[in-house]
Amino acid sequence: MMTSLLSVALGGAIGASGRYLTNVAVMRLVGPGFPWGTVAANLFGSFLMGALVVILAHKGGTRIAPFLMTGVLGGYTTFSAFSLDAYTLYERGAYLQAGGYVFGSVVLGIAGLIAGIAVARGVFA
Repeated sequence: MMTSLLSVALGGAIGASGRYLTNVAVMRLVGPGFPWGTVAANLFGSFLMGALVVILAHKGGTRIAPFLMTGVLGGYTTFSAFSLDAYTLYERGAYLQAGGYVFGSVVLGIAGLIAGIAVARGVFA
C-alpha cells in the first residue's frame, strides 16, 4: 500500500510539473486569452491514457499503472481519468450512466466551482 502511494505521489509530481510546462509552452506559442494549454493537456493526456490502457494490458504492466495512470497522468490532467471512466461506461453499454456521468461531472463541477467562489467571496468580502 505504502509503495503504491509513494509511486502515485512521485508520478503526480512529475505530471503536475509537466502540466505547468505545457501551459507555459502553449501560452508562449499562442499567447493568452484562451486556455489552449489546458485544452492541449486534456487532449494529450486523454490520448496517453487510452494508449496506456491498451499497452499495459497487453504487456502485463498493471504493476506500474498506479504510477503512470493515477500519478503521472492524474497530475498532468484528471480529464484523462474522466475520459477513461466515461468511455468504460459507454463500452459496457451503460449509455445512460455514461451520459449522466459526463453531464453531471461537467455541470455539477462548474456549479461546485461557482458555489466555492460565492462562499469565499462572502467570507473575504
